[in-house]
Amino acid sequence: MATANYDPKDSNAEENPSESESDYSAASDSEANSEEESSSQREPCKYYNSGGCRDGQRCQNLHVCKYALKGNCRYGSSCKLNHPGDGRPSSGGRARPQDRSAQPAPKLTDGRFFQWQLNDGNGWIDIANDQVLEAQYSLPHTKSIKIYNTSYGAVSIDFKRLRVYGKNLKVRRLDDGKTEWTWFCTLRRKWIKYGDKDSKGNLGPVKSADIERKYQSSPQGSYTFNIGAETFEIRFKEMQQVGPKGKRGVTRRPVYRNQQSAGVQRATAAFQNLSVGSKPQWQFEGDGGAWHIFKHRRGTPTASSVSSDDIERKYQQNQQGSMTFQVGGQSYMLDFRMMTQTNLRTQHSRKVKRLLV
Repeated sequence: MATANYDPKDSNAEENPSESESDYSAASDSEANSEEESSSQREPCKYYNSGGCRDGQRCQNLHVCKYALKGNCRYGSSCKLNHPGDGRPSSGGRARPQDRSAQPAPKLTDGRFFQWQLNDGNGWIDIANDQVLEAQYSLPHTKSIKIYNTSYGAVSIDFKRLRVYGKNLKVRRLDDGKTEWTWFCTLRRKWIKYGDKDSKGNLGPVKSADIERKYQSSPQGSYTFNIGAETFEIRFKEMQQVGPKGKRGVTRRPVYRNQQSAGVQRATAAFQNLSVGSKPQWQFEGDGGAWHIFKHRRGTPTASSVSSDDIERKYQQNQQGSMTFQVGGQSYMLDFRMMTQTNLRTQHSRKVKRLLV
């Protein structure tokens, strides 16, 4: 297992993204070519995918479309091979008769909601504490993340192409087939979810779920909608929205699901409560890696509206929620789920932690 610390990289959304930004796809080319490599999990059967497997139901590998496993099957619901979660048998004319009987929908993960993994050519290994990575990936403005203290040293992951910068490594994200995906577009340098209300309280003309259904049926196609007399097209391959007045960047990110079970949460809380005489203390990571205690300050250039005790009270009310506060006249959001504080203007994030002292 690759143990890691994390450093997310944020981006201010632009209405006219650069060429490198507009090439984003939900799965990288390196993922699509990794089906036949060794793995700690069952791999898709290459014989089933290339025409037919003589072992049928006795086969130890998955009889499922290898591209559907990666989320980029161009045929969508019309594919002749099995897709995860559709519960249908393969109807492909090339498949052997013994391949036609329905099999249980395969799980991409080992039962978890998601799994992030790295591969150096010797098989896929899990990234430790990947809930932090997943939480950052679910944010549309986070374009990449840097992982520290892995078996390969520091590793930088590009979220737009799902690839590793500067190292001979591959990265992939597996899920249990139940991920809810959300679509965003850029508006005045901010990422806006399709279907959300505008400043006047009006709902958007298109829902994120409608875009996702179209994408699932044709990942290389597009989705068209109208606003009044104007027609707009979301092009999946380019990840752009094209309209009469120009182009906007588009991205697709998962809705974060907390992988930690309620039982583990309760056990953790019980363990913390047993620490007699200890007091929770909240800290944030400053420049250079030094950690600082949240303190309520007034009348200074770095005046802060929140203290460690204020944060703890809010945390006890909702450990999966968030809170906002002011520092030096700027607004920040502290996310308890991701353990980060984010400048709401610049979208720059820092790590936070909760200690018992």
